[in-house]
Amino acid sequence: MSRPKARPVKRIAFAVAGAGAIAACVSMVLATSATAATTLGASAAEKGRYFGAAVAANKLSDTAYTTILNREFNSVTPENEMKIDATEPNQNQFNYTNADRIVSHARSRGMQVRGHTLAWHSQQPGWMQNMSGSALRSAMLNHVTQVTTHFRGQVVAWDVVNEAFADGSSGARRDSNLQRTGNDWIEAAFRAARAADPNAKLCYNDYNTDDWTHAKTQAVYNMVRDFKSRGVPIDCVGLQSHFNSGSPYPSNYRTTLSNFAALGVDVQITELDIEGSGTTQANTYRNVVNDCLAVARCNGITVWGIRDTDSWRASGTPLLFDGSGNKKPAYEAVLSALNTGNPTTPPPTTPGNTTPPPTTPPPTTPPPGGAGCSATVSVNQWTGGFVATVRVTAGSSTLTGWTVSLTLPGGATITNAWNANRSGNSGAVSFTNVSYNGSVAAGQSTEFGFQANGTGSGLTPTCTAR
Repeated sequence: MSRPKARPVKRIAFAVAGAGAIAACVSMVLATSATAATTLGASAAEKGRYFGAAVAANKLSDTAYTTILNREFNSVTPENEMKIDATEPNQNQFNYTNADRIVSHARSRGMQVRGHTLAWHSQQPGWMQNMSGSALRSAMLNHVTQVTTHFRGQVVAWDVVNEAFADGSSGARRDSNLQRTGNDWIEAAFRAARAADPNAKLCYNDYNTDDWTHAKTQAVYNMVRDFKSRGVPIDCVGLQSHFNSGSPYPSNYRTTLSNFAALGVDVQITELDIEGSGTTQANTYRNVVNDCLAVARCNGITVWGIRDTDSWRASGTPLLFDGSGNKKPAYEAVLSALNTGNPTTPPPTTPGNTTPPPTTPPPTTPPPGGAGCSATVSVNQWTGGFVATVRVTAGSSTLTGWTVSLTLPGGATITNAWNANRSGNSGAVSFTNVSYNGSVAAGQSTEFGFQANGTGSGLTPTCTAR
């Protein structure tokens, strides 16, 4: 989520609905079973989902704020406290005080925590803003690794990369210092996050990706499809869903959720707020909830704040509680939709990579003979550094373990690796499988990668079955 200055606030001009529509809404609430859940989190949990809120550490001393938080929600996302400028204000000097406070508050009350966000073009500290090339790539991957490691076992899902695609009709990546380190920077960030915490779900998160027909939505979809086809570790897609008159709720929203889910990833509504008031706002919130309930892999909703006055778009009164903490018609509509909805059953919600990551399809050419393995490498080179992706392919028998050896060119030094254990940083180096990718069926493949300074020319990996 960008700060308010990043995207201008646009107020919604809503038509006033008639009394009949209001009465229908009230009747729906009254018709709810006497045994229906009475809070958002409890009702969502009955449907196998979560209902969360973005939380600010400096408001945890506000009793009215925490009363609503503790009563209504079963998931928490730190609003700013896990972003890059907050967690690494000076390079290699990490500060988790405020993030830890939110995590402790949530977990002590049985709430899950979503992490937001590890790699983003915005809210970078000054030291990172002034970096580029291989130095920035190394710093970004180190940040991902250190922060994910700190919260390992406490955060169930991460927005690994945030807002990496441009608005408009181009479908292009956003031009940023991170993008200029190489087009594979998103993939590298996901691989680093998986290596640091194999059990957290890893999400890509963006705004203005709600309408299925938009070029930006299609661009994100194509990236996720590519990642899934190549075994890049991605578990979920986050749709921010900031709706207002400039970016209204689209009629094909459910189609968007369904199409992403069909790729084999979870879909999460991560930063929901809907500007407006009264019945029109309530009906839009109801539509969003019903759309999520209709898609089995839409496993949760987070509203971006608690009371209207807590919102980054406070003037648009976009949340479920007014500034005094009173429930709005939008709240009643959401609770009613959760209680009366007939959801599809979500898949198991165990976070992250509890089974081996997907392997690539069998090659069209015959696998190498014997019970051994082979290795190939592709290199993404930029001035001063490179990322190498190594594919290990089993021969005629299933691998139970593998070792890949190669010799780096003079001056090249490895700074980070993922999906493999590494021995050596320069010259002759070797990599062995980690726990989840040692078993590779005959003719199939798995991948690992590493980042290094220097040049990646002339790499010739060899593979040995173990």
